[in-house]
Amino acid sequence: MSPTELLVATATSSAAAPPAALQFQLPDGGWSYVVSIVLVSLQVSLTAIALSTLVSLPVALFVGFTDFPGKRVVTAIINTGMGFPSVVVGLAVLIALSNSGPLGSLDLAFTPEAMIASQFVLATPVLTSVSLSAVEGVEKPVRDAAFALGGTRVDVALVVIKEARYGIVTAILAGFGRAISEVGSILIVGGNIVFSDGQSYTRTLTTAITVEARQGRYEIGLVLGAILLALVFAVNGLGSWIRGKGRGGSG
Repeated sequence: MSPTELLVATATSSAAAPPAALQFQLPDGGWSYVVSIVLVSLQVSLTAIALSTLVSLPVALFVGFTDFPGKRVVTAIINTGMGFPSVVVGLAVLIALSNSGPLGSLDLAFTPEAMIASQFVLATPVLTSVSLSAVEGVEKPVRDAAFALGGTRVDVALVVIKEARYGIVTAILAGFGRAISEVGSILIVGGNIVFSDGQSYTRTLTTAITVEARQGRYEIGLVLGAILLALVFAVNGLGSWIRGKGRGGSG
């Protein structure tokens, strides 16, 4: 669809009064609308986490393996990045992608790609920090043994990844939880846009919950909230199970 078919959702000036009783029945087309939002949310978050993993893991391995001047500073910067204000990240990404920004020629403002970029920036410090802790938790004799057997740095890195796999998977899940629950930066860079047929373009679970609550459509908001909670609980449960396996030394 052309950009002219996009409708930017606008919030009402004040929140609607809660209904006396909720009727858990979605309007016509409601489920199609919900499914499109879930698909956009998963597409954006999973893509951002995949890209973040490709960057975070090599950085964690390098910092964990190498002694260099300023290592503590680099580690502190990585850990500090976990607390980046999401709205500041969203604003920075939007400025970079705007027509007057350095990446304006890409025409990516208010697109899923812009949302992926924002989530990538927010998730990468989380993945890097947790992965670094997992890598540094691998005992030095394991690395020394791999080197002694004639392994290259790549071989040793693969050994360390295998030993730290539970922590690394936990890092990926933590990053996904950070991404899927994000609202501030996504609202800024994505614009909370739906097509004229009601299908989501840049509207995610979190931004949809915000607009549905403001417009008094509590049934849809509750359905979206339940889906988001289910995803978060599933990710946290999987992370706890993986950490348990890691502590138990199984696998």
